[in-house]
Amino acid sequence: MIYFNVTNISLVLRTCLKLNHASKKYSFNINFQRLFGYAPICSRLIHTSKTNGQTQKDGITLLPSPQEVTLILRKNEFNKEFASGSVKSYDSNQLASNDPIEDTRSEGQCKLTPGILMGVFDGHGGPACAQVVSKRLLDYVAAAMLPTDIINTILREPQGALVDTYNDKIELINDLKTIYDNSFKEFLLELARTPRDELNVNTAMEKGILQLDNDLSREVIEPFYNNGVINQKTLSVALSGAVVCVSYINGPHLYVANIGDCNAVLGTLTDDNEWLAKKITKEHNSENFDELKRIWNEHPDDERKTVIRRDRLLGELAPLRSMGDYRYKWSTELLSKVAVPSVGDKAIPANYHTPPYLTAKPDIFYHRLSPKDKFLILASDGLWDMLTPLQAVKLVGEHMKGKVFYNPLKLPKKNIQLGDINELLLHRKESLKSKPKDRNAATHLIRHAIGGTEYGIDHSRLAHLLSLTPDVSRMFRDDITVTIAYFDSEFLRQCPA
Repeated sequence: MIYFNVTNISLVLRTCLKLNHASKKYSFNINFQRLFGYAPICSRLIHTSKTNGQTQKDGITLLPSPQEVTLILRKNEFNKEFASGSVKSYDSNQLASNDPIEDTRSEGQCKLTPGILMGVFDGHGGPACAQVVSKRLLDYVAAAMLPTDIINTILREPQGALVDTYNDKIELINDLKTIYDNSFKEFLLELARTPRDELNVNTAMEKGILQLDNDLSREVIEPFYNNGVINQKTLSVALSGAVVCVSYINGPHLYVANIGDCNAVLGTLTDDNEWLAKKITKEHNSENFDELKRIWNEHPDDERKTVIRRDRLLGELAPLRSMGDYRYKWSTELLSKVAVPSVGDKAIPANYHTPPYLTAKPDIFYHRLSPKDKFLILASDGLWDMLTPLQAVKLVGEHMKGKVFYNPLKLPKKNIQLGDINELLLHRKESLKSKPKDRNAATHLIRHAIGGTEYGIDHSRLAHLLSLTPDVSRMFRDDITVTIAYFDSEFLRQCPA
């Protein structure tokens, strides 16, 4: 174990990381789930969100050892391999800063159509919205891709979820599950009533996202208008929010839907063995001037100074698009009736004159994969606050080279010559020099994001930052969620142009 005097923590606070106030989604902290004081929306959330490994002994701060740091970093890692298709495998991991963690992630194989869906969801105002969206959105998008005849079959013979998800550790409580099942059935009925000449992935992704966002609102409003009842659970989900980055990969076709400030980055290897980082998404925040112009154009000129203040929507919200966050979408009258009784007057933001101020409409990006495209990184802004896209791509590229050592040596063919075997062994010996500490590339990225320096990993820095209590930790870094999908170059090489 390593011992540090408690005063050393101030050195970390000054030098380890820049203060990252901009990463906080709200300019003030409202956790709607805690505010309402009811049971969580999830009955089961297996992965723990606590990162604090710090203990006290005789006035001395005892920090986690390298082995304990590794246990913390690997706690939520996951890997999945595929036998066919353009995606060979994926690695994922999460590291909390908030307690509970406000990030979620979801991945799954579409059951009735080809393709894999993967999403990263970064919540704010509590974890409720992100948790619910991660449980529901993949099915909404998958449904919007189905032809009408299959939807009619599903309505006659319900089949449950439309996506086989992996590593799903969130279980919604029963009363919410019933509400959500009814909403999804209504969505299927609407799809069945809307004839479509041809299926368009861009349109389907947008429709699924906007419909789910609309349902988050309707599930609060309808019971209120029908019988005067406000369901505090659905209200918590609607008032909290989440930014979203979802990819759909079908053969050589990659689609990414983005809302907010998560990002998708493609790792490409050139003919000269140089790594290139292609940033597919664009953040919806005040650094995106097109977003600022869009918002200014949607509201009167006399609101130009108030609609964006301190680089935030109405001076409060950092992302300029998100799911949920109905404090910025409902009318003042509706907020007064539904939200103010539970939250108080702060439910209505200052200078709130011409809502809605916020949209969940995604930007959809398309990229045709080539054999040079090796992997896709989906991550919440907790990672991108600490690493540039090129740094992340190079780290994953180096990890790909070094992790070869983890796999048992397999001879590529029978009757191989001794000289060829010697060449394989020399290559394996060379890869040992760059063997990464973590087999999971998402863990590798998180380790370098928090503890990396130009000279390598600094254990002291890493241990200190993993030991901070959540109320201090969130001043220095956000929750981090990373998913890395690896592509099969040979499969992509055989795809017709």
